[in-house]
Amino acid sequence: MNNLAGLYVSQLRYQEAESLHKQALQMRKKLLGEEHHDVANSLNNLAELYHSQERYEEAEPLYLQALSVAEKTLGINHPHTNAIRENLQYLRDVHNS
Repeated sequence: MNNLAGLYVSQLRYQEAESLHKQALQMRKKLLGEEHHDVANSLNNLAELYHSQERYEEAEPLYLQALSVAEKTLGINHPHTNAIRENLQYLRDVHNS
């Protein structure tokens, strides 16, 4: 689902991508639990979609949640955790400029 959603994003088919990202997130939460690094990945993907659409108020809480989960499951210095942190900072830089 994530890969197909990514394809849809690249084709600017945002509505379809959003639906798939949300489905993947719910499935991962149900199967893996709320605090799993794959859940953090899904949260980050959905946040990136919203960010690309300038839906900043929807993206930021997802980035924050993704970062929290990633820090707990992967550690604060893991490359994936750092990528989420950078995405959040970029959102804040763009939104506040």
